[in-house]
Amino acid sequence: MDINTAIKSRRAYRALDPVEITEDMILTLGAAAKLAPSCFNNQPWRFVFVYEKETLTALWDALSPANGWVKDASLIVAVFSRADMDCRINEREYYLFDTGIATGFMILQAEELNLVMHPIAGYNPDIVKNTLGIPGDMNVITLLAAGKHAETAGTPEREKYLEKDRTRPERKTIEEILFRNRFE
Repeated sequence: MDINTAIKSRRAYRALDPVEITEDMILTLGAAAKLAPSCFNNQPWRFVFVYEKETLTALWDALSPANGWVKDASLIVAVFSRADMDCRINEREYYLFDTGIATGFMILQAEELNLVMHPIAGYNPDIVKNTLGIPGDMNVITLLAAGKHAETAGTPEREKYLEKDRTRPERKTIEEILFRNRFE
């Protein structure tokens, strides 16, 4: 799959079916993130790949009620970093930007592996840290829920997500996001 196809086909679906998570898959996803650029090549990102049922179930306690659909994920990736692991130039802290780029690379790699990889913000970071042994001074930036895109409903809640999945949410026009020479 070429990069343009991956960008255009990538979607953050919520209706997920299980998929076998293999060591090769984990290494492929990690290798994509590893190649991302970062300030002075600091590579401040860290990831915990969670696929064992017991640990996945323990992470459910960290989810907000609106993210109950994540319980269908075969893999949850905790994405975390800390400001002092990357450049700080005046008031600009680069660790969030750089970790975001690495996460984007991983999401595009997941697309090539025919996986949905959906970033979420609705979770309790303290529960995530305690469950996964992440040091308290780290910032859990996002969780990535991964699985196969579901084709059938099974439950009314999942049918609601499948209905939303049928059309891509509207994107802003290029004129709304792109400016030339000045922000006008």
